[in-house]
Amino acid sequence: MYRLLFGKDFPQLWEDMCHKPGCFLSRLVFLLGPWFTFWSVELLNKSELLKDFESWQLLFNMVWYYIIFAAWRLVLGRLRRAAVAASVSCFAFGLVNHYVLRFRGRILFPADISGWRTAANVLDGFDLTADLWVKQAAIVLVAYLFFVAVCPAQKKREKLPRMGGAILTISIVTYTLAFFFTNMLPALNIYTQQWNTQKNGFLFNFSIALRYSRVEKPQDYSRHALAELMEQFPSVEGDTKAVRPTNLIVVMNEAFADMTVYDGLEVSEDPTPFLHSMDEDTVRGWLIPPVTGGGTAATEFEFLTGLSNGFLPPHCVAYQLYVKETVPALSKMMGELGYETTAFHPYRASGWNRPVVYDYMEFDVQLYETDVTDKERVRNYISDRCNYEKVFSLTEQAGGDPAFIFNVTMQNHSGYAQGWRNLTPWVTLSGEQDKLDPDARQYFALMRESDDALRGLIEYYEQVEEPTMVVFFGDHQPSLKREFLNAISGVEEGAKLTAEQNLQRYAVPFFIWTNYDIPEQRDVVLSSNFLGAKVAQMAGLPQSGWMNFLSQLSEIMPVVSPAGYVTADGQITADTADLPPEQRQWLLWYEQLCYCGLRDMSEETKMFFDCIE
Repeated sequence: MYRLLFGKDFPQLWEDMCHKPGCFLSRLVFLLGPWFTFWSVELLNKSELLKDFESWQLLFNMVWYYIIFAAWRLVLGRLRRAAVAASVSCFAFGLVNHYVLRFRGRILFPADISGWRTAANVLDGFDLTADLWVKQAAIVLVAYLFFVAVCPAQKKREKLPRMGGAILTISIVTYTLAFFFTNMLPALNIYTQQWNTQKNGFLFNFSIALRYSRVEKPQDYSRHALAELMEQFPSVEGDTKAVRPTNLIVVMNEAFADMTVYDGLEVSEDPTPFLHSMDEDTVRGWLIPPVTGGGTAATEFEFLTGLSNGFLPPHCVAYQLYVKETVPALSKMMGELGYETTAFHPYRASGWNRPVVYDYMEFDVQLYETDVTDKERVRNYISDRCNYEKVFSLTEQAGGDPAFIFNVTMQNHSGYAQGWRNLTPWVTLSGEQDKLDPDARQYFALMRESDDALRGLIEYYEQVEEPTMVVFFGDHQPSLKREFLNAISGVEEGAKLTAEQNLQRYAVPFFIWTNYDIPEQRDVVLSSNFLGAKVAQMAGLPQSGWMNFLSQLSEIMPVVSPAGYVTADGQITADTADLPPEQRQWLLWYEQLCYCGLRDMSEETKMFFDCIE
């Protein structure tokens, strides 16, 4: 490696060390650069270098760092410039990961890069103050840059020997192709870590995630097999005995969670008393979305399409990477049934590629923050109360004609270190829990504010003459510190979560309420990919073959999620190997249909997903 980089043999190296110490120092500092850079990036990644890595993980990380340094050397031709460019660019990349880890509770993934505009929209709501990890990493970087600075500057660009440069370039390209386009990683049983990178190291784990960002065809997938499968699940006529609502309003409330699901939570009063009082004409329980701490678009995608994020590469955002014009969508079905369909999100339209996706989903109207006239705010976001007033005006404008409204709120968006503008801190935490995460106080104050607004939403539609159904659910649990979550859930720091404890970190409340009589249900557990089919069923709407399949699968396995599985008899597991063969067959069918609906739609299969006659 040394000779390829510098074109010197070892006798010359000794000669330089004895007679040209400046040249020797430059080369030595350059070769040490990947190690200093790895150290600084892993400090940003909150890794403990001596505890978190096995030798093979260290090796894979260092290969990438040496490739980066060598690539800069090939481009710039000068050791000092290449060392600075490589170390600073890696540090910047690690810093982005640090803040994603800090605010979202998970690492940076390739799909997050395409979501930079969404991140930029809400950046001013986060505290970007440098913490101890950033300061330590910066010290390591500055120390290395000091060593680079004391090395003598090259007077001119130093070219590699032609053969050495060719071999180095071929080696880099060959390794990269093998890493990303062969079965090298699966053969070595190497996969991405979804929630932290302490096991793999940040750069190595990011490159693994990039490797797995392609959606692979399911086992035994073929158009012929699909045709046979689709014949088993024909479209279903609507229930003529059920009341079909004139207004069907879906509210996906940002970060709305019932944290009393954790027995160890110590709060001064119930943060969501109205939610807990809802009994009459209500079906309610727990929803398991595919994400926690962030990732609104993933839950939105599952509800509207019935497709599962569990069959996609980890943390890939379907809205940004996969959604095409042919995607199945609840909004399409509602439009075919004569409903005016509206998507309303009281924030910037640039988030998660929504304008394009909503067009593909055939929403008649899209509304964003600019369409709200009276912008009452809580902190920096439009309040739930103001949001619901806009919903009221939409159903009033419909004048009794069928209206389907899909509303994504914004009030409770993280981070929770923002100011307390128009927000009263009614709910307090115990002293010990407050110390673990002081920002949690603001979150619980937001929950009380949301609960009060929710009361106003239901009271308004209680007085409306038209049959109205309100579907309400949180998109994910809030982004609170891991130490706080461990304390309220009784989990020892560093202990591995059980399958049940892991699902608890995802669970959010949901309910389906009507202003007419329906049979009440309690403690229903469902994953977000099945909720759309349940809503259609309860509203007495006809169902496509796809919805018929989802309804039947949800009766066998009410939760199919990246977080785990729950069977009809209450078994909870994160491993499909624990499921009986019949249930694994259903999951295989589901995976095949999800792949078809997202990546391989044709005119024939489109009938299965969209046809409701």
